[in-house]
Amino acid sequence: MAPFTVGDVIAERTLHLTRESLVRYAGASGDFNPIHYRDDVAAAVGLPGVLAHGMLTMGLASSVVLSALPADTRVIDYGVRFTKPVVVDAESGADVHVVAKVGAVEEGAARIDLTVKAAEATVLVKAQLRIAL
Repeated sequence: MAPFTVGDVIAERTLHLTRESLVRYAGASGDFNPIHYRDDVAAAVGLPGVLAHGMLTMGLASSVVLSALPADTRVIDYGVRFTKPVVVDAESGADVHVVAKVGAVEEGAARIDLTVKAAEATVLVKAQLRIAL
């Protein structure tokens, strides 16, 4: 694996989510909470709209990093804090923008820091993925 330098951007991508994306994820994950596909239910519980699953957002963010690295890359640890929901509009969907930078390099591992935004808001903080070197 190529050497990493703190501060290097190793991946950047914008991923588009649609309501269909949410339905497909619900089927794969088994999470059929109606806040992920029904506007009326989301509004009734005070949400700004139908929300993407948190684990979907988290998975998309890590996929940006892993698709930029060799296929045999081993993830040691991955954690995030959810700060804001990703609201997925029925017509326009939602874009999730991910930037992955090298945050630290230590013996045998690198920490990749992720900046994850949707609609100009940071939706994940302390998003860090550690990979084996």
